[in-house]
Amino acid sequence: MTNSRWLLIPLAIWLAGCGGTSKEKPVDPTPPIVVSVVTASAETWPSIYEATGTVRARTSAVISSQLMGYVREVKVTTGDHVRAGQLLVTLDTRDLDANARRVEAAREEVRTSLPEADSAVGVAKANLDLAQSTFHRMQELFQKTSISNQEFDEASAKLKAAQAAYEMARARRTQLDSKLAQSEQEVRAADITRSYGRMSAPFSGVVTAKAVEPGTLAMQGTPLLTVERDGAFRLEAAVEESRLSAIKVGQPVSVSLEGVDHVVGARVSEIVPAVDAASRSYVVKVDLPALPAIRSGVFGRVAFRLGNRSVLAIPARAVSEHGQLQSIMIAENGVAHTRLITEGQKLNDRTEVLSGLAAGERVIFPVPQGLSDGARVEVRR
Repeated sequence: MTNSRWLLIPLAIWLAGCGGTSKEKPVDPTPPIVVSVVTASAETWPSIYEATGTVRARTSAVISSQLMGYVREVKVTTGDHVRAGQLLVTLDTRDLDANARRVEAAREEVRTSLPEADSAVGVAKANLDLAQSTFHRMQELFQKTSISNQEFDEASAKLKAAQAAYEMARARRTQLDSKLAQSEQEVRAADITRSYGRMSAPFSGVVTAKAVEPGTLAMQGTPLLTVERDGAFRLEAAVEESRLSAIKVGQPVSVSLEGVDHVVGARVSEIVPAVDAASRSYVVKVDLPALPAIRSGVFGRVAFRLGNRSVLAIPARAVSEHGQLQSIMIAENGVAHTRLITEGQKLNDRTEVLSGLAAGERVIFPVPQGLSDGARVEVRR
């Protein structure tokens, strides 16, 4: 009985082994997901250099006082739109008004003296004419010895006196003319000085800064207001020193601005040749078109086209973003795989791939809803 038990054990083991080899491996019942792919390939793109900058007004004016005086009235505040010539700030100019009245009175005094001086010249001229006529008659009589030497000398002396009186009257009139001209200059100077107490907008624009209130003592040269011209802005971008030779005035560029949802076409208007010693960059100014959304101080980027280059590109919508990471799905041997990539520049609906993808690999696009890493796929031809 014991021997029979030991004989059955190997038989049972053999039967168990035969039963194991007869089992088949289970088959995945999920059908593959049908996908479309695009093949990553090299493309010729424009070589773009991008610089950042800040929007500034093409024309801005700092309103400051040319006098020292107390501010009497401020008629605008920050954000107000003003028109050319609009009164912005007035100073207390009572002392200047008094001085203007004084020089105007002095001018009127000179003016009232002119008729009297003209009359004196006329009288002196009449006396001179009479003295000349008398002298000529006396001279003829003297030559005929009809009068004495004394009488001729008296006629000659009267002529000289009349001539001197006439010259004196004319000199007095000339002095009054000079004094009147001086008075006119003093009145104009007083008016100009008094006008410094009324500060107006040099052009139509918007008030962007205000540093004055009524009662403030305005000092000479101290900024009170800043006005920027409406609709005239430019982007001032810092460009690397090594790019100086590649950028020209009049060159077309593309500008992206905060708050503007589309790329703006513009042109380089000015290149400042002085290089900043700290940043080793120089300023390029780009004139912007008139757009309502553009404001001074807005951050912007300007793209300069500097030739062509070869890039590996795929559709931009094939890229998924997860925080700071970008990924794509590729089809390889009938299986979908997630691949992390590094994006470069974008052009229209295409994006440059700097790393994580090789030319010839098949990128799934569009990505079906719910497609996950490792899923079976069937590429649609």
